[in-house]
Amino acid sequence: MNDRQIKQEALTKVPAVTLGFWIIKILATTLGETGGDSVTMTWLGETTPTAMQSSWHPGYLIGTAMFGVLLVGLIGAQIRARRFNPWLYWATIVASTTAGTTLADFADRSLGIGYPGGSLLLLPCVLLSLLAWYQTLGTVNVNTVSSPREEGFYWITITFSQTLGTALGDWVADAGLGYSGGALLFGAALAILAILYFTTRINRVALFWAAFILTRPLGATVGDFLDKPLDKGGLALSRPIASAVLAVLIILLALVIPQRPGRHPDKREQESPRYAR
Repeated sequence: MNDRQIKQEALTKVPAVTLGFWIIKILATTLGETGGDSVTMTWLGETTPTAMQSSWHPGYLIGTAMFGVLLVGLIGAQIRARRFNPWLYWATIVASTTAGTTLADFADRSLGIGYPGGSLLLLPCVLLSLLAWYQTLGTVNVNTVSSPREEGFYWITITFSQTLGTALGDWVADAGLGYSGGALLFGAALAILAILYFTTRINRVALFWAAFILTRPLGATVGDFLDKPLDKGGLALSRPIASAVLAVLIILLALVIPQRPGRHPDKREQESPRYAR
């Protein structure tokens, strides 16, 4: 095997975890909230007086089906891709977070299990997905995502975490903190994880997944703060316009911030504490 082949095989199909990655991820999760609400609440009319008085909310099911089909198609394209494609990757992330938004709203408002019930149901799904991934491949390190099998676990876990984050964010906001208070809470939690990363030797993989999950409720509360009515603690901005602005910001940052794939750790790195399973 020549040097070029070795170099290509050492790269993963997901982005390197950098500060730029986290900035775009938070924007993508916020776009998922405003974008999902744009479809179900604005265009499908789920916040109209007639819909609010009804016990059945088909708009959330329709939105979930639409974004679910889009997500499955993008995941299929991502898995078939031979190398890291930043545009395809971030499009898939946005699709997963919009699908998570509509699915969480469907569970809360159409099925009636509520955001607490949805959160308590989805947390075990995330943990079981990670456990199955670990039991099958021996690691849940995202720097090992370089083949269809790893990608399958990766995207299943991400989809569960995006839906969990939506339900968790709305649960905290509805519990009394409001959208701005919820955003501050989850932002503070992410700041604590960052401090732990730079000042301790806590498992980096565990810190990554904790941060990845927490970015979703942060995005959910920020998105709701932008577009919810003034009497509910929001800024009452147009959902479609807010979504368009967020999409433009993501595109600009993807162009400005270098987009490079992560590097697959060698066996010695995987066995070190920094890359502990």
